Amino acid sequence: MMTLLVVAYLGGMLTIVSPCILPALPFVFARAEKPFVTSTLPMLAGMATTFAAVATLAAVGGGWAVQANDLGRLVALALLAVFGVALISPRVAGILTRPAVAFGNRILHTAGEPGPAPTFGGSLLIGVATGLLWAPCAGPILGLVLTGAALQGANLQTTLLLLAYAAGAATSLALALLVGGRLFAAMKRSLGGGEWVRRGLGVTVIAGVAAIGLGLDTGLFATLSSANTDRIERALLDNFGSEDQELGQELGMSMVASNAVVQTAGKPFQSDLPVEGTFPSLDGTVEWLNSAPLSTEALRGKVVLVNFWTYSCINCIRALPYVRAWADKYKDQGLVVIGVHTPEFAFERNVQNIRKALTDFQIGYPVAVDSNFKVWRAFRNSYWPALYFIDAKGRIRHHAFGEGNYQESEKAIQALLAEAGERSASNDVVTPDAKGAQAAPDLAHIRSSETYIGYQQASNFASPEGMGGDRARTYTTTPLRLNQWALAGNWTVGAEQATLNQAGGGITYRFRARDLHLILGPGADGQPVRFQVTIDGKAPGENHGADIAADGHGTVTQTRLYQLVRQSRDIGERTFEVRFLDPGVAAFAFTFG
Repeated sequence: MMTLLVVAYLGGMLTIVSPCILPALPFVFARAEKPFVTSTLPMLAGMATTFAAVATLAAVGGGWAVQANDLGRLVALALLAVFGVALISPRVAGILTRPAVAFGNRILHTAGEPGPAPTFGGSLLIGVATGLLWAPCAGPILGLVLTGAALQGANLQTTLLLLAYAAGAATSLALALLVGGRLFAAMKRSLGGGEWVRRGLGVTVIAGVAAIGLGLDTGLFATLSSANTDRIERALLDNFGSEDQELGQELGMSMVASNAVVQTAGKPFQSDLPVEGTFPSLDGTVEWLNSAPLSTEALRGKVVLVNFWTYSCINCIRALPYVRAWADKYKDQGLVVIGVHTPEFAFERNVQNIRKALTDFQIGYPVAVDSNFKVWRAFRNSYWPALYFIDAKGRIRHHAFGEGNYQESEKAIQALLAEAGERSASNDVVTPDAKGAQAAPDLAHIRSSETYIGYQQASNFASPEGMGGDRARTYTTTPLRLNQWALAGNWTVGAEQATLNQAGGGITYRFRARDLHLILGPGADGQPVRFQVTIDGKAPGENHGADIAADGHGTVTQTRLYQLVRQSRDIGERTFEVRFLDPGVAAFAFTFG
């Protein structure tokens, strides 16, 4: 621990020669030759306090800390711009300091101590502003401390390391002030007065603010300067004792998380995606398909996309064209796509059903069969589909729940590949030509939502007989309102599905959407079940879905989602009916698109 404290202190001192610190140095030199107690000391205290505040933000929340620090930089730039103008113009300085002088005089008058107002508050404010500009330019050592705080929360260890870093930075500032004071004294003697020095400092301050605001502090100054604190600090870290190396790795896991407020000029590309957690274990799967078993350790160094899905989920089905396209497009650039198949219905636990689905959906990437929800719980997931984007260091950096936001998701893949050193990743995004149930939904016309048929989650059931659980009952259909449904014939309604006991039974649904899907399966004996669909009492014609013919005929051959209706025009409220010509069919849920 002592070695880490020394390294943190030295890292703080090294920030004085970091390339992007150069524009901030005029703010430091501008305080030269001021009294130590009322000017130099509060400035150093303000900077150290700012470092502490930044670390607190990192411990509280990753992405929010970045936003807060960006706001802090803007405030700091504005404050220092005003400070620069005040140095140039005595009149502006008088206007700006008048309230502080009046307030100080009142305090002094109350205390009975006549004399000029102290400059403690102003110096403290300049220190805070300088600290806000200083923190994002610091090197890997501060990044390690901040990342440790973000991952483990505030604790005594990270606080001590932060204080050591701040002390080192304050020491380098004090040295800069000492050198600056002597330099300015010599300049005053040569110029015959301090007025031009002060105005020159004001111009330099304004130029520094402009440089930082335009981003030249991490571009031009990095080019002009030969100093490379990043390399020096890494050398310090590499020379830890073995015990302290382990401690450093435990604190940071990596040099700098992308959501930390540290970005050293000249470093490899670092995206602004926040660190959301670590890659959980993939242990506990029932089986791996299309691949030997994979582990988080074996995947380190790769960018990983984990897709939680289940093969009869319409939202998962519509996301698959994008996941497949990403797997194909980026497989040679370091991306590994893993489908984690976690079932919703009991039939989705059958591995043979999953194998058939992989063939039907042309999925060639690895799929973990997570029938016991082990991986699901490890990720603390709650959604189908759910995408988790993991960087080459084993950290979750982005997530997407449900359909949509595909462009944002692909940009996240590209950013993580670039971070991993892949320079050939293209900036364009895929546009899959999805067909059938995989096509994007028509959100403008959907007025119907997912409806379960099993009694466990059933809603809007309208047969007058009421729903009888786990026993055979004959049902009849009555006129339906929008989003009501009914059974006809002899059915046994179970927790997840309704099973038809006699041929000729059917299901009716009053819906409004472009697409209607129904999850169906053959009987227990696996024999195909023939059926016929009508829309408003007529054959669907051009409005037939991908799994039936224009005359409405189709066959249930396996347990999966069937697209039965796709309206081609004049999408409105319709009455759907399906009649089964054979017994044994199991019906699970309606979905729409």
